[in-house]
Amino acid sequence: MKSIWILGAGRFGLKAAKVLSRKNKKAEITVIEKNSELCRQVEMADFKTVCMDGIEYLGQNLKNIDYPDWIIPAIPVHVAFEWVRLKMKDSYILKTTPVPEELIMSLPNVFKGKNCETYMSIADFICPDNCPEPEDLCTHTGKPRPFTLYKKLESIKHDIFRSVVVRSRQLSPGVGGYSPGDLFNTLDVIKASTIPVLLSTACRCHGVMHAFRLQKK
Repeated sequence: MKSIWILGAGRFGLKAAKVLSRKNKKAEITVIEKNSELCRQVEMADFKTVCMDGIEYLGQNLKNIDYPDWIIPAIPVHVAFEWVRLKMKDSYILKTTPVPEELIMSLPNVFKGKNCETYMSIADFICPDNCPEPEDLCTHTGKPRPFTLYKKLESIKHDIFRSVVVRSRQLSPGVGGYSPGDLFNTLDVIKASTIPVLLSTACRCHGVMHAFRLQKK
């Protein structure tokens, strides 16, 4: 792990920076945060800081699948969706639509966000910050998960929507992210889709989803 971009310098972003810097002492860690006061706090903690909007930073600087090694989303937006929307803005408008009710009913502990996103979680409790996300059992309950969320989302078959999933992989207990390659592969799949898309980002237990169709400009 040589290079890591962390979007957001709030509680979770700063925690990710500290944890990953201890775990990967030679890694170049860049924290991107638009709030100037939070930027100063990150700079005081001796992390490389870019004071600008995280999605705009990705749009301007994410050029290929090989750099950085990992992207850690720690801002209150669905980063994969916003990045795809930004990358396609010259040719398409991503018109959000409601997630079909029959799919909502099949998802665990759903609630809807302010920007047409649908959040879901296998847990109906607040998970510990340092959960190591074991493969078979829930850290909090000690019981098996009913299913693995990202696999469940990948398996969705629908007549109208194509399900596309960006898997969030755990880099350290309580810290998850994905590679640039994951985002570029997702973009290619969406560009090739002839039907509306369900775009999700999910780990084993938690996820967020946007439903949308592509409207050509």
